Amino acid sequence: MKRTHRTTELDLQNVGEKVILNGWINGRRDHGGLIFIDLRDRFGLIQIVFSPEVDQEAFHLAEQVRNEYVIAVKGKVCRRPQETENPSLKTGKIEVYVEKMEVLSAARTPPFYIENDIEVDENLRLKYRYLDLRRPEMRDNLILRHRVIKIMRDFLDKNGFLEIETPMLTKSSPEGARDYLVPSRVHPGQFYALPQSPQIFKQLLMVAGMEQYFQIARCFRDEDLRADRQPEFTQLDMEMSFIDEEDIFTLVEQLVQDIFGQGIGRRVDIPFPRIAYDEAMKKYGSDKPDLRFGLEIQDITAIVKDVDFKVFSAAVQAGGVVRAINAKTCASFTRREIDDLGKMAVQNGARGMAWIVVTENELKSPIAKFFSPEKMQELLAALKAQPGDLLLFAADQPEVVARVLGNLRLELGKRLKLVDENILNFIWVVDFPLLEYDQEEKRYVAVHHPFTSPQVTDYALLDTNPGAVKARAYDLILNGTEIGGGSIRIHRRDWQEKMFSLLNISPEEAEDKFGYLLEAFQYGTPPHGGIAFGIDRLLMIMAGRQSIRDVMAFPKTQSASCPMTEAPSPVSPKQLRELALKIREK
Repeated sequence: MKRTHRTTELDLQNVGEKVILNGWINGRRDHGGLIFIDLRDRFGLIQIVFSPEVDQEAFHLAEQVRNEYVIAVKGKVCRRPQETENPSLKTGKIEVYVEKMEVLSAARTPPFYIENDIEVDENLRLKYRYLDLRRPEMRDNLILRHRVIKIMRDFLDKNGFLEIETPMLTKSSPEGARDYLVPSRVHPGQFYALPQSPQIFKQLLMVAGMEQYFQIARCFRDEDLRADRQPEFTQLDMEMSFIDEEDIFTLVEQLVQDIFGQGIGRRVDIPFPRIAYDEAMKKYGSDKPDLRFGLEIQDITAIVKDVDFKVFSAAVQAGGVVRAINAKTCASFTRREIDDLGKMAVQNGARGMAWIVVTENELKSPIAKFFSPEKMQELLAALKAQPGDLLLFAADQPEVVARVLGNLRLELGKRLKLVDENILNFIWVVDFPLLEYDQEEKRYVAVHHPFTSPQVTDYALLDTNPGAVKARAYDLILNGTEIGGGSIRIHRRDWQEKMFSLLNISPEEAEDKFGYLLEAFQYGTPPHGGIAFGIDRLLMIMAGRQSIRDVMAFPKTQSASCPMTEAPSPVSPKQLRELALKIREK
């Protein structure tokens, strides 16, 4: 019995018609003389009714089936009695009286309920992912994913972009995260790498004159995982020629408007505000600041540089900073709650956390005795402290202080319920440093990647003060999460060679790893730039989920394994011999 209609295609206009429906049994209720079954397909639910007066055989079969059986039914669409209508269903005013039923597939009892808001171990959900995806909320997440990607494609096609695929088997790069390596059978001892991004290929497409490229690209990174990371992920990759940052900002903001407007019916106002990296780190302790609430970090270095409290004065003498957060109304925190914040500070690299509780009559703090009354008043005025406030301090090198207070700020935002989950707060972070010094490797590394262009006005500093050079890079932040990042690229061979040199990549290594790109730059390369969106992370926010695994069809666990297929898994000795590989104990 091939279906004539999907469940939600039927309404009152179909009353009296004979129809054939296919789907899964979502629920079954035996009322003695009648049996009611909720039939589910991808599109929704409809109630079907079995009566021995309509068909004795179908009624007896309905007595035997269970949830998740796949069935086909033929019957007549009828209007439900008004008192039994279900307003929560699109088909809630009708039902189908079954004249014939066929069981297409029987089903064992599932290991968890096929319904929303289940409390079950995630590994069990991933082991039976095909069942997990039957749940309406998971199905809706995949439908949203399809819809958003279609919006992206339609928008970019309308704006003159070409969708072009780039290789999945490519050359390993010495920079960035670890590559996933693929051994070559026909070239024993040699390896491909799965792409961490299509970066070099999209730049080569600009050399090729494609001018406006995009791709829904699969990318791979062998890195430690968190809730918003996976070993394989999907990004919207874009590159454009003859443009600057403003062109990219304008295009992306319009794209985001379409994605949220058409995708989930949310209005997004443009243009997005911008904040410089240095300001973001100083005020919010993060290069992806959540601006849905205040609690700005205040710099008090100048005020406390000469106080008797050695933790503060020594940090300043060592070239560090002292900064603070005024946690408004938090003077009521218990000593245990304050100590918990101190432990969090230590976990983020602090040696400890100083604090002051401001009350009507006194200042409660182990450090108050180190301040003169005048200096304390200057400090309280700078932090706009009032009775009922809790002041939290960090003193160290700027990057440590930013990390410590940035995380404390986010924790306080959660505890005080300052975050309005209904707000969409977009912001561009700009003027990133081009390079940062890696103390372990004793060399500069690229903050974004080696192909990012320095600010033209800073180019001379590459020879004298590389750490001060700003990049033509930008990140798009939504509610404290980076959803996209990009840059204007280097398009000249001499500038690219200079960049490799600063990264301690020898000319020989640069030629070995990137010689084809350097050669391409000698054949007329347009100025170009682009951006990439993490589609999984973007969808996680749009769907209101806490993990990107909830918006991917078949994700891996946090240990990069698949409970369903049991990947990764050993391979046979024959396969290893074909690849000229031998397994050695790690």
